[in-house]
Amino acid sequence: MKKVVFTIAIAVIVCTLAIGQTALYQFTPVHQIKVGETEDQCQSGTCWSFATISFLEAEIIRKGNKPVDLSEMFNVYYTYQKKADSYVRYQGKQQFGPGGLSHDVIRIVGEFGLVPEAAYSGLTFNDARHNHDGLDNLLESTVTTVLKKGLNAHDQNWRKSVVGILDANLGAAPAQFTFDGKSYTPASFRDAMKINANDYVSITSFSHHPYYSSFVLEVPDNWAKGSFYNVPLEDLMSITNNALEKGFSIAWDADVSERGFDFGQGLGLLPESTVSKDDLFKKIVTEQNVTQESRQAAFDCFETTDDHLMHLTGMAKDQNGQMYYMIKNSWGTKNPYGGYQYISKAYYQMKTVGIVIHKDAIPAEIRKKLGL
Repeated sequence: MKKVVFTIAIAVIVCTLAIGQTALYQFTPVHQIKVGETEDQCQSGTCWSFATISFLEAEIIRKGNKPVDLSEMFNVYYTYQKKADSYVRYQGKQQFGPGGLSHDVIRIVGEFGLVPEAAYSGLTFNDARHNHDGLDNLLESTVTTVLKKGLNAHDQNWRKSVVGILDANLGAAPAQFTFDGKSYTPASFRDAMKINANDYVSITSFSHHPYYSSFVLEVPDNWAKGSFYNVPLEDLMSITNNALEKGFSIAWDADVSERGFDFGQGLGLLPESTVSKDDLFKKIVTEQNVTQESRQAAFDCFETTDDHLMHLTGMAKDQNGQMYYMIKNSWGTKNPYGGYQYISKAYYQMKTVGIVIHKDAIPAEIRKKLGL
């Protein structure tokens, strides 16, 4: 995501470091959706794929199939090829790097399909965990060289170099594989899992575009120029709560650079500016009152940026009856809640950049306004 160095650094730390448990907050689940195992993106900037694949794993369970561990790197393999092509076509006038959004995964699912982790792990040379430093540098060097030397002027063979780098670092994506004794293509496996890419929509809430219409969200990782439906903040909250209450999970794009977001504590809080660093995570703190206007102002001045994607999997109450959202992160399991975090309502209202959700999870009156 935008602060990919920050995200990767945290991912590396939590791959290896156990963090002590906090006893300040006591949570009781209210709605908890069945999901797959917690994963670790380790030293890669592919949270967008980890979060969205976790979301699709939950969708497979919701649709009545048995749980399956899906490949995150299958989407990365094809998305990076599309990103390289787009970067060259835009003459380098857009972001290039490991970041992306949930609709990138949904696009690959619709065009190519799904693959189980057992058929494509994206790990080569007997690697046990992801480290994309070399991959990211090689890809960026390739596309910048294409533009610098005008290699796209006479032929398109430079694309073979991109595929070659991906094959060497992730392995070639399978065209066919066997799973539970049956032979599949990625497309037939997607269909067997009952996943239809057209069922999923992106939603956000900002006042610089008309509500109940769609627009291309202006964040650097939206290199694919994907459109988001725009709704007022109160509708975003209604969509979120309705989805979780009815058993639908959510892929969540958010800002995680705030002082109140702490993986080690397993919390995401939005404290008032008067709350001191010493009191944060040591006392129950007063949080900000979020409005559409304050949310917009934070986005306009880049105080809110698209840092990281996670998987929203439920709701819980603390010992004082305050509601929190349960998120499944992709930074491993070494925090007090096994890799999950509890995000306050205020934090979610202020720091949500966008969500991807099954359109059936949207309340009927809002769906009608969106024309869905």
